[in-house]
Amino acid sequence: MKKIDAIFPADRLERVKNILYPLNIGGMIVSHVRGIGLQRGDLKQKEKRFFEFPKIKLELVVRDSELQKALDLIIETTQTGHLGDGKIFIYDIHETVRIRTGEYGENAV
Repeated sequence: MKKIDAIFPADRLERVKNILYPLNIGGMIVSHVRGIGLQRGDLKQKEKRFFEFPKIKLELVVRDSELQKALDLIIETTQTGHLGDGKIFIYDIHETVRIRTGEYGENAV
């Protein structure tokens, strides 16, 4: 199993949720976060300027066999080719437990 943390502009959340729904992903955690990026527009500028932008952090756990499809869909839905499109981080999940039923592993996803 893999955990996907996708951070992208807040205005793309509904599209991402709608495109992932057909994958039957067990659930997602959505957090409103602020991203801080470094603006590097003018090379003559001596001081660095930092800006905060509203972002969404979407967390989901998928089976290994679903990972590439989920990544492709997230990228297709959020990518514009401009600064600020976001980042995706992928982690290995060693175990999952559904608290309500006590199920372990992929059955708990």
